[in-house]
Amino acid sequence: MLFPTNKVRTQLVETALSVKKQVIVSVLRLDEIHPVVSGNKLFKLHYFLQEAMVKSMEGIVSFGGAYSNHLVATAFACKECNIKSIGIVRGEHPAILSHTLQQCIEYGMELVFIAREQYDQKEQSFFIDELSGKYKHYLIVPEGGYHPLGASGASLIMDMVDNEATHICCAVGTATTVAGLLLRANGKQQVVGLPVLKGMNDLSKRISFLTGNDYNSEQFKIIDGYHFGGYAKRTTELISFMNDLFENSGLATDFVYTGKMMYGVMDCLEKNLFPKGSRLVCLHTGGLQGNLSLPTNALIF
Repeated sequence: MLFPTNKVRTQLVETALSVKKQVIVSVLRLDEIHPVVSGNKLFKLHYFLQEAMVKSMEGIVSFGGAYSNHLVATAFACKECNIKSIGIVRGEHPAILSHTLQQCIEYGMELVFIAREQYDQKEQSFFIDELSGKYKHYLIVPEGGYHPLGASGASLIMDMVDNEATHICCAVGTATTVAGLLLRANGKQQVVGLPVLKGMNDLSKRISFLTGNDYNSEQFKIIDGYHFGGYAKRTTELISFMNDLFENSGLATDFVYTGKMMYGVMDCLEKNLFPKGSRLVCLHTGGLQGNLSLPTNALIF
């Protein structure tokens, strides 16, 4: 592992609601591993970085949007491994770069902007063949690490999850992390995914591709309706929740992933979707630098 993970802590988040419902809610603080390559990103990149180093590749090419935590993590990780990084960015070059893309450049990543229509073809064989021809000595990493190799890396997170946990909750983007959790969850644990994108209707197909298995509803549950309008979208209600959560527990979250996931978990708790006596472990997937794109003073942390 690029950075040590042996001191990752699990933080109890006790609220009047969790006490009332008699449910234990805790957060696995993956965000504390490293300020940039934190959360699930470090794990999803682990085996890709290992392969690039073993094969003496010149660098890594990966994909993402203007607010991609994955691109930032890839840029920094490649810098640490002394290899080059290239980011294929969705959309035309904007007049003002997002804080996320600015950080990518600071960490040495070369950014290549392509039209959205072309970007949407990034998983097509002809696109990959063209990219492989252009960057012959680079390892191509799918967006968000969406590959069985990325899921295998994410499965390492389970080494830090309490074996007594009944539910493991995680925000869902590409589904690579929840797939990794499913690979290692024991028979008594249910993995709960809360999508942060709008209209994710192919999750079963994604999980099957990433793990080679199919899972029943007792093993894997998707709870939709907490994307707040779509990827990187937000509302005043979400920001208010994030501020209240920090004020009451000291837990800082991002508005793209963990903030939405925690909002959904608490709302589901209110709706009695978790049985009394449940022990929830929620993954903090990092990405706090994304909050820099919010208006000044929007957050109290």
